This record gives sequence, structure tokens and C-alpha cells, in this order.
Amino acid sequence: MNAFKLHIWASEKPFYDGECVSLVIPSVDGKYGIMAKHSNTITAIVPGELTFTIPDGKTQIAAVSEGIVKIEDNDVLVLVETIERPEEIDANRAKAAAEAAREAMMQKLSRREYYTTRLTLARAMSRLQVKGHSDENK
Repeated sequence: MNAFKLHIWASEKPFYDGECVSLVIPSVDGKYGIMAKHSNTITAIVPGELTFTIPDGKTQIAAVSEGIVKIEDNDVLVLVETIERPEEIDANRAKAAAEAAREAMMQKLSRREYYTTRLTLARAMSRLQVKGHSDENK
């Protein structure tokens, strides 16, 4: 099975460093899949669900915020502001953040405030989605 080296780093901590057979990241254009020997590229990451499969066949899932992925010579570097495993997510806190963001978007906001609030809502929704996946697999 072809594998590549994967490094996932958040601003506050390293998340994963090891071999990987497939990676799916959330991008502006939708889900973006990466496998061994992928062409060199740099792509933006948006808040959403990141999944990767390691050589033993186990798939791991996480909620990510905005960031970038750099693919170069079968080595993939993922840099994101935040990343959380399903067990690290507080569903009640994520629901409260989503509701607060929805309410804020209904107010008269500057363009910058609107986009910041939209990112907050996207992050809260992705956290709830990842948490929901882990609850389904129990």
C-alpha cells in the first residue's frame, strides 16, 4: 500500500506526525483528497471535517479551522489554527457558539464582522458534525 509522510500541526500543538495512505481536507471547492505521489501543491483549508487513514487501516477524524496544506515530494504538511478530535469537542459549547453566531449574523455588521462571524459559525458547525460522527460510531 502506497503511503506518504503526514505532518498535522495546529497553532498550539502538533496533532499527528507519521505515515498516511489517504487524507481528505475541507477546501474552498469542497472535500479535497490526497493520496501517495500526489502532485505538488498548496491549498487553503476551510473550517470542516478532516479525515485520514493510516497504514494499519484505521481512519481518524477531526474538526479543523482555517489553514493551509502543502504537498511536496510525497510529504504533506497541514497547518491549521485549531484541530480537535471528537472526544475533545464539547457539543453544548459548540451549539452555543453556533447559536450566538447565527444571532450575530442577523445584526447589522460590517463586512469584516460578517465574515468573521461566518467563520465562527462554520467552525461551530464542523465541530458538531465531527462530534456527531463519533457518537454514531459508539
